[in-house]
Amino acid sequence: MSVSCNDVYSFTKPVRDEIALIAGLGVEGDVHAGVTVKHRGRVAADPTQPNLRQVHLIHAELHDEVRMEGYEVPAGGLGENVTTSGLDLLALPCGTILRFGRPPTAWATSQAVGVAGNGSAPGSWGAPSAAPAVSAAPAVSVVGGENAVGTEGVAGAAAVVAAAADAVLDESAAVAVAALVARIEAEPLDQPFLDPRPAVVITGLRNPCQQINGYRSGLLKLVLGRDADGNLVRKAGVMGVVLRGGPVRPGDPIDVELPAPPYLALDRV
Repeated sequence: MSVSCNDVYSFTKPVRDEIALIAGLGVEGDVHAGVTVKHRGRVAADPTQPNLRQVHLIHAELHDEVRMEGYEVPAGGLGENVTTSGLDLLALPCGTILRFGRPPTAWATSQAVGVAGNGSAPGSWGAPSAAPAVSAAPAVSVVGGENAVGTEGVAGAAAVVAAAADAVLDESAAVAVAALVARIEAEPLDQPFLDPRPAVVITGLRNPCQQINGYRSGLLKLVLGRDADGNLVRKAGVMGVVLRGGPVRPGDPIDVELPAPPYLALDRV
């Protein structure tokens, strides 16, 4: 629906005609782009942490939801880089790949129906027909170095994995890094027959904070909720790492590629 970026720290991001994704860094010219964390609170806590929040995506349906409660929030108003429509971002499992734009004809006509690595078909320009069943994440360990990413050297998204190897990760970050490793291993970036479109690996949920009330008083309570079991539900969008770079524009379709099961529910990163 819309794309945004800002080269200075601010809660909101101005809408752009186009943004450019850079593999392993984020959105070109955006203040939050980088291999290690750039959000000021995260930098203050531990600047060595890998940047699992390179791209922020919010579903436009959230804007519709809060509008019904009297809050007019425009695209980019909550600081997202990409505003989507018709895609249940919050239901996607950790490690989902979102590819932007229509596939080049020469590439698309040469592909089988299945997606390498999980044998399931990609989404048809939007959300899966049903949300995948997700489970709590198991304990995981992250091994650093070149062997962790299965590629020659460290480049692009693999640089984030290398940064993670030098940091002390909490459980949700470790799960996200492991999911990123699996995606890099399944898609060596030097293989020309793979999908060349700009792509983001979803790593987790945005954790809404008091800054949202600073933007619109009382809005924070509307982007936090509880499920039927009383568990906290974070609604303020998802975060991701850029797997493949390239331009993203309003009107671009989005293909969804789920990771191999079992699917792991998104947690805050």
